[in-house]
Amino acid sequence: MPQYNAPLRDMQFVLHELLKVEDVLKTLPAHADTNRELIDQVLEEGGKFTSQVLFPLNHSGDREGCTYNKDTKTVTPPKGYKEAYKQYVEAGWAALSCDPEFGGQGLPLVMNNSFYEMLNSSNQAWTMYPGLSHGAYECIHAHGSDEQKALYLPKLISGEWTGTMCLTEAHCGTDLGLLRSKAEPQADGSYKITGSKIFISAGEHDMSDNIVHLVLARLPDAPQGSKGISLFIVPKFMPNADGSLGSRNPITCGAIEEKMGIHGNATCQMNLDGAVGWLIGGPHKGLNAMFVFMNAARLGVGMQGLGLTEVAYQNALVYAKDRIQMRSLSGVKAPDKAADPIIVHPDVRRMLLTAKAYAEGGRAFCSYVALQLDKELNHPDEEVRKEAADQVALLTPVVKAFITDNAWIATSECLQVYGGHGYISEWGMEQYVRDARINMIYEGTNTIQSLDLLGRKILMDNGAKLKKFGAQVQAFIEDNGTDEAMSEFISPLADIGDKVSKLTMEIGMKAFQNPDEVGAAAVPYLRVVGHLVYAYFFAQMAKIALEKQDSGDNFYKSKLATARFYFARLLPETATLIRQARSGSANLMALDADLF
Repeated sequence: MPQYNAPLRDMQFVLHELLKVEDVLKTLPAHADTNRELIDQVLEEGGKFTSQVLFPLNHSGDREGCTYNKDTKTVTPPKGYKEAYKQYVEAGWAALSCDPEFGGQGLPLVMNNSFYEMLNSSNQAWTMYPGLSHGAYECIHAHGSDEQKALYLPKLISGEWTGTMCLTEAHCGTDLGLLRSKAEPQADGSYKITGSKIFISAGEHDMSDNIVHLVLARLPDAPQGSKGISLFIVPKFMPNADGSLGSRNPITCGAIEEKMGIHGNATCQMNLDGAVGWLIGGPHKGLNAMFVFMNAARLGVGMQGLGLTEVAYQNALVYAKDRIQMRSLSGVKAPDKAADPIIVHPDVRRMLLTAKAYAEGGRAFCSYVALQLDKELNHPDEEVRKEAADQVALLTPVVKAFITDNAWIATSECLQVYGGHGYISEWGMEQYVRDARINMIYEGTNTIQSLDLLGRKILMDNGAKLKKFGAQVQAFIEDNGTDEAMSEFISPLADIGDKVSKLTMEIGMKAFQNPDEVGAAAVPYLRVVGHLVYAYFFAQMAKIALEKQDSGDNFYKSKLATARFYFARLLPETATLIRQARSGSANLMALDADLF
């Protein structure tokens, strides 16, 4: 049967040995007192909560799903969800990295990031309820008025209230400039909002006392397109000045979606019939304000992919060690059994190592980005904050797209390890595959992320952000280039770095002549950049493992073997991807639409 144990040893390796977070946090006044002992203690407790409370609800929640009552327009999540949320709130997990001014614990985002990996491994559908609340907190914290912050933040931080973002409408997905929801100003400074939203995760439930919806809508004088979008706070229940709850606001759930996966999360169609809302972030500035929420969500979705990769790997590994079938091609390995465990077979190992490498690479990458966020928000030096912000901007679409693509690959490979049993629901593997598929779609499809990376984050500033990251990679190459033991990692790292530079320049030149070249190259280009990032982190991890491989701790031998597998088996994918990116748009655009 399925199981999950938080990968604390690898998390500690990434945080303390690879990133040396304690040293970095000492440079941030808000986190200068956060030490290794505290970090490890929080993660250990997080591991207990996720494995003991949330994970047992994952399979049953998927089987039961959410229940919609059309008479009351209410949604009931699966059994145990509400009780688990109560434990989550009472333990203070909702407040972990939030502002102490409003009741938060003020711990670093890099810690919260590791905890969210555990949450997503144990139960992605459940985690989306508090996960979206954290995004709403960040948006109001960044753009809300003092009154809005005082009213909403303490309740979101405590977990008494949860949050959502209401963007998508039936006729438009990512193209929010097409949305039709209307906001009419009222004499008291509020607005009456009318419209319908779809695909609203955690849009209706009974797990919290109130739900704070962040809704995009148009004012009467709004210009067309995305420049005419405003953002509004629309609570399910109208809050009084003291935080107590008043009347029901007319924002209701019209239905819940029947979905391929994440059945335990209520994906709602939300109807606003003159619902009362309050402007946040200024008129026609809604998209700018919502981007705080959207970027947080994109990083969060990357963590969902990472969490599923890890839990799928753990279960496939246990199965491969236990399941016996056929004999090893190189001779009997388990003479006391009727057949050998399938982990002796090379291709089973390939599948397991693929998931293992994508989990460990993703963990290093996500933790690094979270640490850059801590620097962006808290470092006393403005130049350091700017450099960190540039890295976060550059890498956010890569986190979202590359890690979720890899999760789809990894969960599929792990299901394959089970053979026919992987396709049967009782083993739990098919749920991970189904749950992983949504992560490639929402918060901007992975194609949108690829266009964002190539078009906005790289070509728009002539590659300045990418060059800064490349200089960081190059410095590591130069520092370790003469170490013969590192050559098997440094040489391919240098090679992919050079190829990314040349590919970027080539696509940029083509794009001047034909903008479709960006769209044609974007998806393979992002995967190439993702592999550059993973190669950089795996080379660093290999350096540490080489230095400690004779320490007696087999962890370092495992890490070194995983790094070698990554460079030998996964990084070479870039050769095909580069050829695809260079092939241009003509082979895609030449065929007339009527001839398809």
